[in-house]
Amino acid sequence: MDVGNLAKLEALLFTSPEPVSPGEIARAADMSESEVRKYLKILTREFDKKSHGIQVKEYNDRYFFVTKPEFSSYIKSLHNKPGSIRLSQAALETLAIIAYKQPITRAEIEEIRGVKAEKTLLTLGKYGLIRELGRKETTGNPIVYGTTEKFLQYLDIKDLSQLPDLEQFYEEINENQGQ
Repeated sequence: MDVGNLAKLEALLFTSPEPVSPGEIARAADMSESEVRKYLKILTREFDKKSHGIQVKEYNDRYFFVTKPEFSSYIKSLHNKPGSIRLSQAALETLAIIAYKQPITRAEIEEIRGVKAEKTLLTLGKYGLIRELGRKETTGNPIVYGTTEKFLQYLDIKDLSQLPDLEQFYEEINENQGQ
């Protein structure tokens, strides 16, 4: 194991404001993607040890550092997160519909909910939990929406296949609301 390459990978993850793919790391570090994956495994194991307050997380084959959950109360105490995400019941319902039915149009969301969703979609987009995926090839070419990596991070899941059943989803979202 080349300690220099491991340190290089650690520095790249530490300074990345967004999760990064092994390919992006490989290009920046002048390494092969297979080498990067090998070092990511080593780095993940190293930071999983009790002597570290952070860990390597992976979402959709993209990696980044996060603090370990057992230190969340200390971090909240220091930062007092006044800007943390607080969603209304309407936003929670809309987010659940998008998460489970994506890609989905605003009209389809409104049909399911029975009320207008434009403002709620703007709010969810502002928080970075949803994004426009493109347009549906139908009359009017309406925008279709889907969830983002930030949504996956918010629920602490790697990809959409790990979405809990709908009842558990609401519990987890409400739990995150309380943090």
